[in-house]
Amino acid sequence: MNRKTNEELLALVAKATAGDKKALETLVTGVQDIVFNLSLRMLGTFADAEDATQDILLKIITHLSSFRGDSSFTTWVFSIATNHLKNYKKHMFAHYPLSFEYYGDDIKNGKIQDIPDLTQNVEKDILAEELKMSCTNVMLQCLDTESRCIFILGTMFKIDSRIAGDILGITPETYRQRLCRIRKKMADFLGQYCGEYGGGKCKCKDRVNYAIQSHRISPPQLDYRSATEIPVQTMLDVKNAMEEIDDLSRNFSFCKLYQSPECIKHLVQEFLDSTQLSIVQKS
Repeated sequence: MNRKTNEELLALVAKATAGDKKALETLVTGVQDIVFNLSLRMLGTFADAEDATQDILLKIITHLSSFRGDSSFTTWVFSIATNHLKNYKKHMFAHYPLSFEYYGDDIKNGKIQDIPDLTQNVEKDILAEELKMSCTNVMLQCLDTESRCIFILGTMFKIDSRIAGDILGITPETYRQRLCRIRKKMADFLGQYCGEYGGGKCKCKDRVNYAIQSHRISPPQLDYRSATEIPVQTMLDVKNAMEEIDDLSRNFSFCKLYQSPECIKHLVQEFLDSTQLSIVQKS
């Protein structure tokens, strides 16, 4: 979202709840990428993130009149999104939970040598990059839901500990302590196993066919490859709009940012063009 003061955002909210379609569109399109990236990291797949993002954006729209300006608008959005995602049970990994032990065992013992070529004439380097982005995102699913949320807020969005604590309902000190432990856990796993971001022996290019056979990536549908990246500065602007960053930042370079998919943009536009817009005024 373009940098706006809280007063400007409150004015937009007032216009939107009074029926101003343009004001509502400005608010929703300004946060849809934030919501999508949070959903993608929390849930692990593009398909699940798209579904959750649509749910969250509709929840933001229908609860818009409850925003009073006690926090920044972005903080309010994060609160709605994180609460929704922490309780979201419709995604794949809610039914097939992962652990670091399972993931590490799969890396060490997965039979990758005797699998035939399944690349379907897609360059292996392209598939390896897709697997790298998918693998490091799915790795987050080895964390419990709360820890995953703490890691994403602190590492990807670099949110100040006081604000993150408010969003999660814990003290800033507890948030900082847990973030430090979780980062170390993630870094230790990468260091032990990953040859891309750590000192491990696992190389994405060697595991491409294994990943295709395991349905972890699909040559005809490369979600990460086709997604449009967002400059890191965009999310730093989001962070600055909330509060100043604390000093716990650490760069995990796999935490890339993406524009929300076209299907989400179309859904928002369809809603804005529909008679359902009246629900905003009644919320």
